Amino acid sequence: MPFLTRLRRPGARNAGVAALTVALALLLAACGQDKYPDSIFHQRTDFNRDVDYLFKILIYAGTAVFIFVEGILVLTLIRFRRRPNQPEPEHVHGNTALEITWTVIPLLILVVIAIPTVRTIFKTQAAARSDALQVEVIGHQWWWEFRYPQFTMAGANGRVDTVVTANELYLPIGRTVNFTLKSRDVIHSFWVPALAGKRDVVSNHTNYLWYTPDSSGANVWNGACVEYCGTSHANMRFKAFTVTEADFNSWIAHQQTMAQSTAPAPAAPAAPPASATGATTQKVAGAPPAGGAPARATSSPAASAAGVGVPTAPAAMAQVAQAGFVSFPRDKMPAHTIPQTPLPAGLRFDDNALAGGNAASGEKLVTTGACIGCHAIRGVPVMVSTTGPNLTHVASRTTIAGGIYPNDARHLARWVKNANEMKPGVIMPTFGIGEYDPVTLKGPVKIGFTDQQIADIVAYLQSLK
Repeated sequence: MPFLTRLRRPGARNAGVAALTVALALLLAACGQDKYPDSIFHQRTDFNRDVDYLFKILIYAGTAVFIFVEGILVLTLIRFRRRPNQPEPEHVHGNTALEITWTVIPLLILVVIAIPTVRTIFKTQAAARSDALQVEVIGHQWWWEFRYPQFTMAGANGRVDTVVTANELYLPIGRTVNFTLKSRDVIHSFWVPALAGKRDVVSNHTNYLWYTPDSSGANVWNGACVEYCGTSHANMRFKAFTVTEADFNSWIAHQQTMAQSTAPAPAAPAAPPASATGATTQKVAGAPPAGGAPARATSSPAASAAGVGVPTAPAAMAQVAQAGFVSFPRDKMPAHTIPQTPLPAGLRFDDNALAGGNAASGEKLVTTGACIGCHAIRGVPVMVSTTGPNLTHVASRTTIAGGIYPNDARHLARWVKNANEMKPGVIMPTFGIGEYDPVTLKGPVKIGFTDQQIADIVAYLQSLK
């Protein structure tokens, strides 16, 4: 046969050996779990162990069936291949015993697969234990909101607030966590692959997911939306932190406090100089100081009026120090959990302005401007919106913009200046004067913030530990 002759050629044999070598190399590479920290097969939770056990049954049973079927096929090809002057092999059509055999064997295989599959489904879909930590997960386009309804505190106007954060999820090691999954807009899908399987987040239906991170150790894990949800679906990420019970309790206690600025307190004004006649020089209210620059505010009018203004720097820093564990140490985050998203090439910012950022001025800009329409800061009565992420302790978070940029001054300044340039489709307006909005194609912005004002806003936000 020409076909079999081609198979017996040296070139064909070499190609087969090469293909087999590549396949074995890929198989061995896939076995190195340390190279794939986001894999679900690390058995760090009870959920992952159940999935891993079921996967192994399926893959082993499937491999056995594949080897058996392919073995019979190869044997048939060799034994019953056409030969000169050989009669036609006997047909088996109508062989009742053989037909029963190849019907019963697949049935038994399906039973072997079905029993652990159904058992795993019922276990993972069952209600969580009554003493589980409750976490409400709310999907937004394109960021995650996490609420801890078991931990409450007094809010403004007699309201009861719960601990709420954005894009960073803290879980105590060894305690079962029950996630209540909701969406504010479209269908999302919640997944921390290193800890458990994914679960859809639907706008008109509440889903649940629970697991116990009992073998994870104190570490950071990548999470993401894995159901296409619009323009920035690929940019909808978050971090999950597994910490000790003591560190979790300390973190919760800190989250229950109001916004605490750790910015340096503005220098006290110098005493007015005496005139030649001995009288002191009086400053006209509202007039600029001797350098010509306008005087900077020291606290927001809204906060001051409510009597809950941001604490002075020494007091706030002492409160943060006493809080103990405030956030996961950034120097201990694994490299694969640190965002590497490049900044847009055309987005410019004067980084020198960041060195002179004034948190007091930034506070006034944030708490009396457009920010109050979308964000909340506990301790500032006019900032209670839930349209955007809660900013109460934003400086303690490791990332911004739905987990795709590090939370540092350089990235935060550009985010405030032109968020749509950094993450397409977000509803946050373009604030930088002279900037063009890449989505609406409107611009240049004429009413907004200068680089120095943005630097002030960044200084304030980075003081909210």
